Amino acid sequence: MELVFNSQPILETSELQLLPLQIEDFEALYKVASDPEIWKQHPNKDRWKKEVFAVFFDGAIKSGGAFKIVEKESQKIIGSTRFYDFDPKESLVLIGYTFYAVSHWGTGANHSIKELMFTHAFKYVSQIQLHIGAENIRSQMAIERLGAQKIGSQEVAYYGEPSKLNYVYQVTKNAWENSTKLKNK
Repeated sequence: MELVFNSQPILETSELQLLPLQIEDFEALYKVASDPEIWKQHPNKDRWKKEVFAVFFDGAIKSGGAFKIVEKESQKIIGSTRFYDFDPKESLVLIGYTFYAVSHWGTGANHSIKELMFTHAFKYVSQIQLHIGAENIRSQMAIERLGAQKIGSQEVAYYGEPSKLNYVYQVTKNAWENSTKLKNK
């Protein structure tokens, strides 16, 4: 029997929660996304504009795998991420469309969230891939610190936006489990 991938579970650390993104979260999430600094290295640099962000948000809702990232103590939304393109035949899911408030850069939030997502996804798949903009050095470095390997490049057409060059990164279940065992020794 094939497992059905749960693309919007509630996941949490002691400080952060991943909660399914809802239509009513638009204004609170846009408040975070309206900072142009967030998008400087992203493929779509004008996503801070409300009309451009609205297209991004619509794609997030329609994906069925999008999350808001919430600070537990304040209950403030600090960003978003998602699972997408689950492929049971390839035992693969993609993670991406991630962004955080500048106030949470360098705090370990991204690392913690990706660990939660990887641990969850590896209950269902043997590989995770991430598309990261070719100019997004910050995200490339962050994902490499989690053990992801760059395996190629690809033009990616984001929902309702023109295609842009992205690097494709991959993490396998075996590599993830081995690195987790090493960390826990």
